[in-house]
Amino acid sequence: MGRMRPSFPRPPEPRFVPAGEHPLWDEALATVNRDLAATLPGQHPLCLIAYPADADEDERVYVALADGNAHGNALQPAGSADRALWGIADAAQDTITGCLWQVWPVCTLHGLGMHLAKQSGRPVWSCAGGGRPGDPAHVRAAVGELDTVHRPHRPNRKRRKDGKGR
Repeated sequence: MGRMRPSFPRPPEPRFVPAGEHPLWDEALATVNRDLAATLPGQHPLCLIAYPADADEDERVYVALADGNAHGNALQPAGSADRALWGIADAAQDTITGCLWQVWPVCTLHGLGMHLAKQSGRPVWSCAGGGRPGDPAHVRAAVGELDTVHRPHRPNRKRRKDGKGR
């Protein structure tokens, strides 16, 4: 007769949140996914996943990669579109950084990771600047309006004889 193994409860399974369940978050996620598509064109759009509620709390919703992996804190209820956009952008940055191990989004001028800031009450992506006098911090774009892919400078890249690169 074999030994009995203890039975441990399985963690609750998350579910993908269907469109329309959280309209403010859906709209904000579509906006952030525009930035993702512009800056990481090979990456699938982000989505929302939810973990079932415990007896004493509500269901927890996270911004996740298309495969359901997420990183960071659960989203907080959003009372306005700007608050929803801020929460989704912040959570998206946490998930991309934590799951893909890469900085996102990156300033195309300085090659530095950007952070959320507010300008005229609207969430924007802000860069700390180049760290030299005359190269100050700046707002790169409003969230949802990043439009270029960051291509890192390659100082050791071989040049063609005509001086135009490869």
